[in-house]
Amino acid sequence: MRFQLSDDQKALRDGMRELLARRFDGAALRAAVGAPGLDRDLWRELGAAGFFALRLPEADGGVGLGLPEAVLVFEEAGRALLTGPLAATHLAAADVPGAATGEAVVARVDGGLVEWLAEADVVRGDASGAVPLRSVDPLTPLHRVPGAAATAPDPVAVLLTAAEQLGTATRACELAVQHARTREQFGQPIGAFQAVKHLCAEMLVRAETARAAVYAAAVTADPVDIAAARLLADEAAVRGTRDCLQVHGGMGFTWEAEVHLHMKRAWLRAQRGGGNTESEEMLAAELLG
Repeated sequence: MRFQLSDDQKALRDGMRELLARRFDGAALRAAVGAPGLDRDLWRELGAAGFFALRLPEADGGVGLGLPEAVLVFEEAGRALLTGPLAATHLAAADVPGAATGEAVVARVDGGLVEWLAEADVVRGDASGAVPLRSVDPLTPLHRVPGAAATAPDPVAVLLTAAEQLGTATRACELAVQHARTREQFGQPIGAFQAVKHLCAEMLVRAETARAAVYAAAVTADPVDIAAARLLADEAAVRGTRDCLQVHGGMGFTWEAEVHLHMKRAWLRAQRGGGNTESEEMLAAELLG
């Protein structure tokens, strides 16, 4: 079966991309690295745009859309490296006052880790005794909760994380191709060399394979489909950012480039919900069953 985005879905995706390009562009991203913290004005603007209330019924003050539309806006958030506990606040929109409008920031204990604990107005789960960690991602502050009991990951949270990973994989592919077209060696763009062509082609294949899986899982909402989407999206983001860094060479490690920031965020997201283990176990059980 062939799936196509509707005109309304395309408009939603494009509108979110325009909002983030205006409010969280490259300059804002680098400023956030230099001065970590949550931009509350941007958070409220996301709330006004319906980011957090997207799946709430219109009768409850929401937008009244579904999981496929949420996946589209989370993909754009991943592409832009948008900061903050996006999924936790989105999932709390129905029952935490202020979450739907962006007036409240909600964090969640996830596998003993909490993102953005110090900025949160509400914390889902027991964060008692949480201690700060030095995060591999300079844009995502982390705390660890010693002795926290493992909990089953929320399938919707897993899918939204997969959508963010898809956005990162797409952006990594774009950055690699842009650099390959403009960077010259031996009198020609490096994209003319076969090794670079192969890297870019493989990045695109992984990203588009993940896209098909993530979009399909958003339609079916089946936990097994979500598990498969999670694995493919994690691979597309982690390997894609690594290959993008390879295309950029040494300059990809510099603070002026955004490549390494995408790679670090991809690493961090891949650990949410206990990492890939839960998804692998679910798929294995389905195959054996």
